[in-house]
Amino acid sequence: MKKFLSFSLAALLLLACKSNTENTMSTLNLTQEWDKTFPKSELVNHCKVTFHNRYGIELAADMYVPKEADGKLPAIAVSGPFGAVKEQSSGLYAQHMAERGFVTVAFDPSFTGESGGEPRRMASPDINTEDFLAAVDFLSTCDLVDPERIGIIGICGFGGMAINAAALDPRIKATVASTMYDMSKVNVEGYFASEDTPAQRMEKRKALAAQRTKDYASGTYERAGGVIDPLPDDAPWFVKDYHAYYKTPRGYHKRSGNSNDGWNVIGCQSFMNQPLLAWAGEIENPVLLIHGEKAHSRYFSEYAFGLLTGSNKELMIIPGASHVDLYDDVAGVIPYDKMEAFFKENLK
Repeated sequence: MKKFLSFSLAALLLLACKSNTENTMSTLNLTQEWDKTFPKSELVNHCKVTFHNRYGIELAADMYVPKEADGKLPAIAVSGPFGAVKEQSSGLYAQHMAERGFVTVAFDPSFTGESGGEPRRMASPDINTEDFLAAVDFLSTCDLVDPERIGIIGICGFGGMAINAAALDPRIKATVASTMYDMSKVNVEGYFASEDTPAQRMEKRKALAAQRTKDYASGTYERAGGVIDPLPDDAPWFVKDYHAYYKTPRGYHKRSGNSNDGWNVIGCQSFMNQPLLAWAGEIENPVLLIHGEKAHSRYFSEYAFGLLTGSNKELMIIPGASHVDLYDDVAGVIPYDKMEAFFKENLK
């Protein structure tokens, strides 16, 4: 019986992959090789799928389906960190959660990775939130998935996007934000409110405006640069953590902006006056925030937790963990058991 169920799900997975790549006449150039920064699990089936958001941008995703399962399954869409690709942290999270019984998709946000959208390496609080909603559209219409049991995971900067998506779309029944950044808050205030005056914000606005004129005149977009390399001796410790992930074989990927030349200089301009978490207090479905005790970014999750209301919110602090410790399994501190229990409880 188990062999039949495994074959049945594998067949459905193949159909899902075909219907969302070949039959839609995808314009994306998707690699079929396993080029992840983590090993392939023998407990799940995997394939590439595509779907589009409401702006018509085609998104590329890796779908992971547990081999031993039956019936329509709960599902989770995963993205992040900000500037990463699905072959890095989001794919790792997705594969682990598929091993635990969920259909998962790890997707590249618009303008990045294998996903569509021009110009490349732009970010948008609206479009990147929409990317999560588009993943929910796809999962809601997938034959493998129970549309009433869909959750999302946002990592780093996409943790803030995930919370914004949950505030906008009640189809999202449960949300996890891991090692979260609020991209609006950090762009407006700087780290730890170090640039939080009207004069400092005006200087940033002037610099971005000048860059726009320069880019328009040249017909190109100047890149801000990814994680600094070579690493200066006086780099902050959290920058050293980023370097140890993005710039070494541990986490480097050729399509990752953070591993290479980064976002466009003007790529994050719209975060300056579009607060991501404005309506977080009206989220009715459960939210789990996970952060490292020693993460420089911990205050973002604490701030978001303070905005959430009701009894269905939780802030989990991992003792001794840094921001990047929640990117992969090197430190062994990502709480997969906790996430499994959270989603199984709330995607019934």
